[in-house]
Amino acid sequence: MEERPQGRGAHKISLLNRRTASIGGVSDVISFDISAVLLETELGMLQIKGADLHVNRLSLEKGEIDLEGRIDSIQYSEVSDLKKSGESLLNRLFR
Repeated sequence: MEERPQGRGAHKISLLNRRTASIGGVSDVISFDISAVLLETELGMLQIKGADLHVNRLSLEKGEIDLEGRIDSIQYSEVSDLKKSGESLLNRLFR
């Protein structure tokens, strides 16, 4: 039997032509601006970098977000990794 993460549902990313992204399994939006989005997902922190990023739809009740803009990178990290380092989250983001 397949084991699924507990919470709002399985984590899923759909990316179309590096211009639009639909992401499921989102627990919280930590920060957002036109060049970076930091999300807490069911499977860890997710940072999306790009240009002219805009949120088209956000539903934390369903754990879903739709983004639009030029997406340059998608990077995961563990929530515990950020806490263990002793560095603040903002300092790690803007290195």
